[in-house]
Amino acid sequence: MKKIMIALCCVMLMSCAWVKVTAKGEGVRLVSSMNAVESCKKLGTVSTKVVSEIIFDRNSDKVAGELADLARNEAGLMGGDTIVPVSEIVGGRRSFGVYQCFPSGRVH
Repeated sequence: MKKIMIALCCVMLMSCAWVKVTAKGEGVRLVSSMNAVESCKKLGTVSTKVVSEIIFDRNSDKVAGELADLARNEAGLMGGDTIVPVSEIVGGRRSFGVYQCFPSGRVH
């Protein structure tokens, strides 16, 4: 029974541990300051969520990176090219502002 629980936990960790950036998401940059998007057009906000703990708390940098990657993917679908965090990470959730900063929609 103990081996089954360990295997189940490993599968759960592997299923939530990797967020793939889509082709559209690759064209979206993450900035940390609202100053960087002052002259940009705001397209909206996206909220992202990942598993932040299973049996133990996951690495906070990995959680932050996965949340940003999910936001980049969503922003790409919206036509955005830049995201900026607008909330702290709480319970594996974070919100990002989505902006279009470059006329062609491409990051320079």
